[in-house]
Amino acid sequence: MRIEEEIKLDYSDVLFRPKRSTLSSRKDVDLNRTYKFKYSQHEWTGIPIVAANMDGVGELGIAEKLSSYGMITCLTKQHDVAKLKKYKKIKSIYKNIALSIGIKKDDFARLDKILKEFNFIKFICIDVANGYSEHFSSFLKKVRDKYPTKTLIAGNVVTADMTQELILSGADIVKVGIGPGSVCTTRIQTGVGYPQLSAVIECADAAHGLGAHIIADGGCTCPGDVAKAFGGGADFVMLGGMFAGHDEGSGKIVKFNGSKYIEFYGSSSDTANNKHYGGLSDYRSSEGRTVRVKYRGKIQDTILNILGGLRSSCTYVGAPSLKQLSKCTTFVRVSNQFNDTFAK
Repeated sequence: MRIEEEIKLDYSDVLFRPKRSTLSSRKDVDLNRTYKFKYSQHEWTGIPIVAANMDGVGELGIAEKLSSYGMITCLTKQHDVAKLKKYKKIKSIYKNIALSIGIKKDDFARLDKILKEFNFIKFICIDVANGYSEHFSSFLKKVRDKYPTKTLIAGNVVTADMTQELILSGADIVKVGIGPGSVCTTRIQTGVGYPQLSAVIECADAAHGLGAHIIADGGCTCPGDVAKAFGGGADFVMLGGMFAGHDEGSGKIVKFNGSKYIEFYGSSSDTANNKHYGGLSDYRSSEGRTVRVKYRGKIQDTILNILGGLRSSCTYVGAPSLKQLSKCTTFVRVSNQFNDTFAK
């Protein structure tokens, strides 16, 4: 047993230090990024915010709206050939969607079947809760060998060594985060995790040294957290709870105490396992919770709120573009982020 003494940080532990800026308006900030990915050599341009592959978020309705802003959606693992064929606008959004799979034999077979019909889709997200197994790395290599021109997203991990391992196994983009999500209970059930901001900083450094990229996945509760993830070196930021509760997610609206809500749950929750896999296996426990999220109507206002906050963060630190935000970032450690007197 050993204990690491170095302090690790979450988004709530820091604030940006403001700096003198030459920007005259938030509208002058360029949020678009252009990336060329390590293995696929695929070039992508857009706003690098990603909808998580969770029920009610990684849906085609949300993908359509986010794509109009140049953002990506990782579709849920339940999107098969039949579901994609029903969506007639697929060719208008294919540049900004990722197919999601696990690491079982039938996942590989399902992916193969989808790509025979929709080979123009560029992104594949190989998604597991624990990206530290040799089996995961081996599966990733297998997908890379079969699809050399596809951009592979793989995770989740939280340390530099495993970020490098996944990149060397064929990942173009590594998904970073274990346990910080709003409906994830991995830290409670297992005691495993890593403060998210430190994970982003360390994994980004490792990935960039190998010419690859990372997605900061989980832990963002507000636009300021999204900005902090980018400030810490994330190339993309993935959002689940912040995109939940909208019409485009096609969730069922329920009424409770006179207010409208939409059910939102973690991908490893009892709810998700019962819905998609016939329940949890005897040897497993649930690592997700089910909550009611206030119904929020159309997603456009949420998108504009996030982008507005991100532009404002850039102006405060003197970054004329999102690309330069991390270079302009100095974080100040704090014990309190904001005055919540009237927030409750």
